[in-house]
This record gives sequence, structure tokens and C-alpha cells, in this order.
Amino acid sequence: MGAPEPVEGPQNSLVPDSGVDAHMGQADGRRSRRTGRRLPRRAAAGRRSFTSTLRALEQLADAGAQVSVHVVDLDSHVHVLAGDDHVTMPVAGLGVVPLLIEVAAGFDAGTLDPLEIVDRATVDQVSTSGVWRHLHAPALPLEDLAVLAATSGDPIAVNALLQRVGHERVSARIEQIGLRRTALLDRFRDERGPDDAPQVAVGSARELAGLFSALVNSQIVDAAVSAQVSEWLSLNQDLSLVASATGLDPFAHDHDAHGLLFINKTGRDRGVRAEAGVLAGPRAGVAYALVVCFDDLSITHRLRAHDAFRVLGVELMEYTH
Repeated sequence: MGAPEPVEGPQNSLVPDSGVDAHMGQADGRRSRRTGRRLPRRAAAGRRSFTSTLRALEQLADAGAQVSVHVVDLDSHVHVLAGDDHVTMPVAGLGVVPLLIEVAAGFDAGTLDPLEIVDRATVDQVSTSGVWRHLHAPALPLEDLAVLAATSGDPIAVNALLQRVGHERVSARIEQIGLRRTALLDRFRDERGPDDAPQVAVGSARELAGLFSALVNSQIVDAAVSAQVSEWLSLNQDLSLVASATGLDPFAHDHDAHGLLFINKTGRDRGVRAEAGVLAGPRAGVAYALVVCFDDLSITHRLRAHDAFRVLGVELMEYTH
């Protein structure tokens, strides 16, 4: 298996120089157009080599999984770790982040009222997951729906926000931000038919890591919008993948006693695991994204994918601390 050296120069742009249209059908399980499966060999000079992460990702790739990873240092802008990070892949609920950006921008501009009430009965329902479907409250304000979408990836809350904002505005915001390989394609559904988009969302690891880097650096729309979205994402309760290495309380980690800065968003679907975020400690800060698409044939296949995320988390903690 070929393995490139990581890019160690500064990150000049949020998006790569050349893009591939993030269109339905092109993103589902697509391999890199470069030769073979490409994974990084070493980290930036003077830093950890991420050898355990590389070993775990290589094992996944050898087993037939598609892997995309990108880690960038927030201070030096060095691309610490990169492998197939240009490839557009399914990212499931991780694609909700651009929707949250558009909602926050609407609140900031006054075009959306945070206290506008949405009746659950008017929203496309999802019965397979989520919190709101178990609550007695039949209606919630938009701001509460944004919190539900960020903290638990609640599919009905996401559908409600998307219904209120509209796909066109989210797509326009994605273009305005400069994302060329990321798209929110569809709402959440219990079942996907032949006329539906094959995925909820797609994206590339490089763009998603860059997006989180830009959020914490107040570069998305403006400082107020960046801060609002970062605050929502700091409440995310899914700390089971990369974030499992942080030791943070999933239900109360926005003000860590040890000064650990952490925000993240995960995406899960059949055969898809994705996570992007920011981790900052006393020695360094990084923005990261890891996407794995695998054949979910058994619990062993799934656990092998999950283990790779956790190994990356351990080495990110070592890098930042």
C-alpha cells in the first residue's frame, strides 16, 4: 500500500486547490483517484509519529475499509497527519454543522427568531433514533432545536431546522464558506428510496478539519456566529470515538477543570463513522477529522473501526499535552 509523506507546509486555504463536486452518488464509498489506498507515514518533525494510529488505519484499509484523515496544528498550521483527505465520503450527521452555521447566522442577522416555535407534527418524522421523539413537549423553539441537533444529533430536530431554513440557504452558506467537497444532501429518513439522496451528507476530512479550525478562530461568517456554533458543539454528548481518550464527562465538558478545550461532532450510519473537532491542551491545539466507511458485516467490523478512532484520540492527547 502506498503511503505519502504528510504535508508540512502552512494551510493556505480552508479548501484544497482542486475540488470534486460533492454530488449525490459520487460520494458513496468512492475510492481515491490517486493510486491505491494512501495513508500517512509520519507526523510533523519533532512531534509524535502517530504510529499506532497509522497501524490501526492501515489495518482498516487492508480489510477493505475506506479511510480519510486530516489533522492540522492550530498554531503552526502544519498538516500533522493526512491521508486521502481530499476524498469526498459519506459523513452522516457530521454534515449538520453547516446547517447549524446557517441557523446561527440567521439568529445573528435577525432573519430567524430563536424563540420561534416549531410543532413536531409539522416535521418529517424519524422513528429510529433521537431524543425529541421521547419527549412530551410537542413543540420547541428554534434555539432549543439547535441545541438538540448539536448535542445529540436529534434527527427530528435537524429535519425541523432544515425545513425552516431550506436546503438552498444551507447550500449557499456552504459555498460562501468556501467548502467545495462538503454538502448536506438530504434530511434524515427511516428508509431511503431510489428517488432519495443516498446519503444525508458528504464531506472530505481536510475540509471538515479546516471548518472546525476556522470556527474556533472566529473565521466562519463572523466572530458571533463562530462563537455560537462552537458553543453548541461544545455541548455534544457523543464522546465515544476520538473523544473517548479525553476523559471528559459527556454531559458536562464545556468548562473542563484541567483547561482542556474540546468541541466535536460525530456522524454515524450503517458502515459509516465520522468525527471532526478541535482539541487543545497546554502544549498544542489541533483540528482533526477522521472518516471511515466499512462493511458493517459483524460487531467485529464495527469495533475495529471504533478502535481506530480511539487510537487517534490517544495520540492527539499525547500531541496536545
